Amino acid sequence: MVLAAGCVLWRHPRGGDSTPEICLVHRPKYDDWSHPKGKLKRAEGTLAAAVREVFEETGHRCAPGAPLGTVSYLAQGRPKQVSYWAAEATDGVFTPNDEVDRIAWLTPEAARDRLTQPRDRFLVDALLTALHAI
Repeated sequence: MVLAAGCVLWRHPRGGDSTPEICLVHRPKYDDWSHPKGKLKRAEGTLAAAVREVFEETGHRCAPGAPLGTVSYLAQGRPKQVSYWAAEATDGVFTPNDEVDRIAWLTPEAARDRLTQPRDRFLVDALLTALHAI
């Protein structure tokens, strides 16, 4: 089993709207849009990996919040399990790199539409539910 972790990275929108903006990353290797995520390093905890991956892929630091669930699927013929958290962006600047060439800050509806894998879409709703509970 390949273990990975990520976050549904969000921020308060500019202009006073109460609907959060969600950050998606574009990976040129796969030409897909997804939430920031990645494999755990040896002896690394899942939450630590999620926060590290957010920073590596988006350039943003974040404040992790509620766990949002786990997504399981086959990746290159091996079972993969990705644990996700809600995470508010605190500061940072994106710099394109080989792994992620673009990010997009989108409304929840636009993020659902942009996500390449349908299995990732429920995480948008899980984030909204978690934010509503605060």
